[in-house]
Amino acid sequence: MTTDLPPALLRSYVTAVRLGSIGRAAGALGKTQPALSQQLRKLEGIVGRELLHRSPSGVLPTPAGQELLPYAQRILSLSAQALSETGRALTGRCGVGLLEDLVESDLALALADLARIHPEARLEVFCLPTAAMREAYETGRVQLVLDAVADLPAEPRWTIQRPLAWAVWDEVDVDADPLPVVLFSDPCPWRTAVVDALAQAGRSTRITFESNSLAGVLAAVRAGLGVTAVMPANLEPAMLHYDVGALPPLPEIELGLARHPRTDGDQLINAVETVLQRSI
Repeated sequence: MTTDLPPALLRSYVTAVRLGSIGRAAGALGKTQPALSQQLRKLEGIVGRELLHRSPSGVLPTPAGQELLPYAQRILSLSAQALSETGRALTGRCGVGLLEDLVESDLALALADLARIHPEARLEVFCLPTAAMREAYETGRVQLVLDAVADLPAEPRWTIQRPLAWAVWDEVDVDADPLPVVLFSDPCPWRTAVVDALAQAGRSTRITFESNSLAGVLAAVRAGLGVTAVMPANLEPAMLHYDVGALPPLPEIELGLARHPRTDGDQLINAVETVLQRSI
């Protein structure tokens, strides 16, 4: 007998991973925490593997959960787009500026699905330094920018809080003193989050590597140079195996979307904004 993955269970799982907490996910979905926990256990029963690491500080996907996550996000995204876009042809162009960490997530796949549904529409995704992104926004090359609130080129239309997670390779001793740390180059809210969390926990640190790119930071973590913080969507299964109690909780980060004021009423840009808000 064929077993399906119910979208309601996938939505509960994706929301728990995005918010890093079953309690916060329950609130966002309008459920009680026991009811949401039951749904997550049911999904784990269907999949046949544990999907979440549960700890007092929150939840993180297990390696199996990390494997399931992009499929769950894709299923939910396609379902939402099918309901809202079927029968409506969109045309025109939309430039989207994304934080590099989001380009590597399944949000980019959601945008690709939208473009596939509407072949007459042209979508361009940009990942640029802050100054270049601001110029692209001001000249109209980019109509939407989804980034850390502090780096947006204009006041956000909406904001959202998202968790960070520790990325640790097997070779790294999380009890080391000083703790080897890999950081994003300054300025970066991720860098501040790591430094402040470790300082508040009384941990001494040794910066072993810095990069202004996600690819560079993750490569350094894979090389065993130290620990860092990334968005859960950028974690790799091998980065999850460590004692979660050995490192302090990380704060959430605030992301926001800026939309060019000259785009009011543009149906394509409306649809793209909806996809971004649903998929982040």
